[in-house]
Amino acid sequence: MADPIAITRSVSIDPSEIEETFVRGSGPGGQNVNKVASAVQLRFDLANSPNIPEPMKRRVEALAGSRLTKDGVIVIISNSHRDQPLNRAEALARLVALLKEGAYPPKPRIATRPTLASKRRRLEGKARRSEVKQGRARPTEN
Repeated sequence: MADPIAITRSVSIDPSEIEETFVRGSGPGGQNVNKVASAVQLRFDLANSPNIPEPMKRRVEALAGSRLTKDGVIVIISNSHRDQPLNRAEALARLVALLKEGAYPPKPRIATRPTLASKRRRLEGKARRSEVKQGRARPTEN
């Protein structure tokens, strides 16, 4: 049996949960592109994976976007290389990156207030810019 694929220290997925299908890829390859199935379509059933905790599943679902089917399966297609093993490795790396991104909750934003000095600098800059623009205007008759 293959080694589990580590996502974080505590979360890993079993390679048997990943299903790979090879299809003919578009793109570079010359005459060979019509004969060889070098593109890979990787499928990972996120909804039914026993190794991924529920909160992480929700975050990954939000991150996956259009790569997630209605059944909760993540589909990643890789056809950027002419070589099947390179496409397999890239698709797996993209899946792992997506799962790693959803592994941790986003850091909450802490609202801060601008300092008095920064407010003054901003207003001084606006005043300087106003003077420059007023200097470009037609002179008024007095």
